[in-house]
Amino acid sequence: MPPKDHPEKPHATKELTFNEKVWHTVSIVALLVVAILIARVAFNVLLMILAGSLISVYFHGLGDMIERSTKWNRKVCMTISVAGSFLILLTLLWFMGTTIQKQVAALSDSLPETINNFKAKLGSTPVGAKVLEYFTQGDNNDKMMSTAKSFFNTSFGVLGDIYIIMFLGIFFSTHPSLYKDGIVKLFPLQNKPLARKVIDRTSQALKGWLKGMMLSMVLIFVMITTGLWIIGIPVALVLALLTALLKLVPNFGSLAAMIPGVLLALTKDLNTAIITALLYMVSQTIVSNIVTPLIQKKMINIPPALTIISQVIMGVVSGVLGIILAVPLLSIIIILVDEIYVKKINPDEPDDNEVGMSTPNSD
Repeated sequence: MPPKDHPEKPHATKELTFNEKVWHTVSIVALLVVAILIARVAFNVLLMILAGSLISVYFHGLGDMIERSTKWNRKVCMTISVAGSFLILLTLLWFMGTTIQKQVAALSDSLPETINNFKAKLGSTPVGAKVLEYFTQGDNNDKMMSTAKSFFNTSFGVLGDIYIIMFLGIFFSTHPSLYKDGIVKLFPLQNKPLARKVIDRTSQALKGWLKGMMLSMVLIFVMITTGLWIIGIPVALVLALLTALLKLVPNFGSLAAMIPGVLLALTKDLNTAIITALLYMVSQTIVSNIVTPLIQKKMINIPPALTIISQVIMGVVSGVLGIILAVPLLSIIIILVDEIYVKKINPDEPDDNEVGMSTPNSD
């Protein structure tokens, strides 16, 4: 007779003792704390990688335009894109550097006296005196000074990191497929198409943001320079350049850029200050509400409240660089949530108007 098949007995799970449970819990918490600390330390490095990726996106976008216009070899177009961008930048600095340097020196000399005059005029009114008293109190004054000090320290830190960011941008532009394929290889086979799709959507979203931001900065620079020159405000070139750079910071940048221009206009008279303020507000309104939406129509439609929240969080965590990169980072997070979570729980929704996607010829 053949031997009878004996049913296999299920393996008995070993019950953990109380001490083992405690040690497991402590180990998990310790690993989480270490991971958070590492992420906190490396977060600025990740932001620099994102900034380098934006530089690479710019080089590739310009290379695409050159390739479509000339039908030249891709490597030739990318070489022209990178070398031409640096050449144009150096040429502008060569022709405008002396004028900008003189105007920066003039602004540094005149701004302290302008601020003191503004304080004197503000203190002559009862309401203004209370405002000055509030901001010049010990605690509030110390907070303002520490905030300003940290801002400038961070700014100079960003300037020091700009070499790394530029080199990252060049390396990412030289062999983009190497880094893209390397990221995709980290995922299992069934998730590789999703990983490629997320990378493509992210690239298109960043390209849309960068394209709109660059054109907005150029337009705001031209409008502010022309307007301040007509009004007769000194150091118009530096004020316009500052406004264009602060355009990188949505919402708060526009307000910060307007302050030095209005203060200098107050040295003339109140009407000039009002006209200057109107110039800033009208130019920012035209660029932000008319020009930028037309350019970035294929980018993610981010609610303004989310933009402000992300800026505040990134400003606390990483300073000025975090504020500048808050919007593109938020765009990446929205794309990840949309692909990984939203489309999984809503598979029947149409996929035609995906955020962060653009048509092939949208450049």
